[in-house]
Amino acid sequence: MKRLLLAATAAAGLLLSSASAWSADKLLNASYDVARELFVAINKAYVAEHPGVTIDQSHAGTSKQARAIVEGLAADVVTFNQVTDIDFLVKNGLVTDDWQKDFPNNASPFYSLPSFLVRSGNPKNIKDWDDLVRDDVQVIFPNPKTSGNARYTYLAATAYAKEKFNNDDAKVKEFITKIFDHVPVFDTGGRAATTTFVERELGDVLITFESETYGVRKEFGEGNFEQVTPSVSLLAEFPVAIVDKVADANGSRDLAKSYLEFLYSPAGQKIEAENGLRVHDEKVLAEFKANFPDVRLVTVEDVFGGWDKVQAEHFASGALLDQIYGNR
Repeated sequence: MKRLLLAATAAAGLLLSSASAWSADKLLNASYDVARELFVAINKAYVAEHPGVTIDQSHAGTSKQARAIVEGLAADVVTFNQVTDIDFLVKNGLVTDDWQKDFPNNASPFYSLPSFLVRSGNPKNIKDWDDLVRDDVQVIFPNPKTSGNARYTYLAATAYAKEKFNNDDAKVKEFITKIFDHVPVFDTGGRAATTTFVERELGDVLITFESETYGVRKEFGEGNFEQVTPSVSLLAEFPVAIVDKVADANGSRDLAKSYLEFLYSPAGQKIEAENGLRVHDEKVLAEFKANFPDVRLVTVEDVFGGWDKVQAEHFASGALLDQIYGNR
């Protein structure tokens, strides 16, 4: 299974990269958990345009990746799925605080949203967030304490509940708690959750990035799984940054900048769209329009007041997520 085998090969590649001498022709990209297939294709295309360059990959939940970089993982660039994880690198002196000005769209070359994947025929008739609190539905998504992917799921469900219950905090908390109660196992990352749903055949619905639901359906066959786009979801941006301290030490800054700029190029945008990600290039977006259902997207800024407020009210120790997650 290509998508699942890539998890092991990424780890092997990281071991090789750490044993090699760094140079201006080599860099390590630390990325999010379900981006393996995307960056296999991106790296192949980039190296074809820049012969002699070596790009190594590391994949895990981005919060885990950020901690690993602080602890010594020598990543020249990060391609994450959550702003707060890059801000964590800023606070630890690894990335400059104006990193979002280095690249277009607040340094987010593409975007996605939490989406549903159900089994063939959608036997539980799952259409929207309301269906996830039904007693006959089991939900699969990773642990939001370790996975940026799952944090978007948590925030998207919360945004839906805030609308549904007119910002009644008690009812919103009850709604999200019911969803958490229906998760039989919390994996540490998005790809492990996909394995649980697809290979272990647990759960009635997988919630993950739309790009992952697209990829699973494409690989395992449209007759086996169906994508379901909820009525409302949360804009999931994928921020990128040069890890300044590492790139300067390795002499790889020019390569790092060129590599991240490639993600915005027409060639890069096409690869991203082919991998189920929504892009900003209008021509590429038009070419792949049929792959992306219409959906009303809300933002962290509009619903929650920005990432700083989300971090304090939802993700800090003892905050709302901890209260809901408890000792699961």
